[in-house]
Amino acid sequence: MGKTYKEIDRKSANWIEEQRMFFVATAPISGEGLVNLSPKGLDSFRILDPHTVAYLDLTGSGIETIAHVKENARITIMFCSFEGPPKILRIYGQGEIIEKSNPRFSTLISKFIKFKSARAIIVINIKRVANSCGFGIPIYHFQQQRDTLINWAENKGEKGLNAYHKEHNEQSLDKLKGLEMNS
Repeated sequence: MGKTYKEIDRKSANWIEEQRMFFVATAPISGEGLVNLSPKGLDSFRILDPHTVAYLDLTGSGIETIAHVKENARITIMFCSFEGPPKILRIYGQGEIIEKSNPRFSTLISKFIKFKSARAIIVINIKRVANSCGFGIPIYHFQQQRDTLINWAENKGEKGLNAYHKEHNEQSLDKLKGLEMNS
């Protein structure tokens, strides 16, 4: 059935690049804290090398992933095949938040499609890659990516996005630090 690896091999990399959606899971250290699971799309995932991946974190109503990774670095990425042969692939690792103020942001951002709603890049140093059968995953047929977030960010503009980040992205639901905000 499932196999584990220390890195992403070429076959897995090719399969990952075909997927249109992935999920990100994080949790705070506190047992009282909330586990977070977020779906991602919009061609925002990149394989930097066999031991490192990254995704472009786009503006959302919460800031849980960033807050949890800042607190404890634990992060899991999961891909599922919704088309073609069944498969699930999980990437377990230690995350690092690269916000716009970080000098590395300007270098890494060139690897992604440009989105006005980009608020950070999450870089993950891989500790384990595991695949499993995915026999229970339903088959879906992709129609298109949604453009709602893209249009929303365009309409907000830079000042509007900054205000939104200040209001909604400074602190997580568990009261952990979110985005660094310049007052």
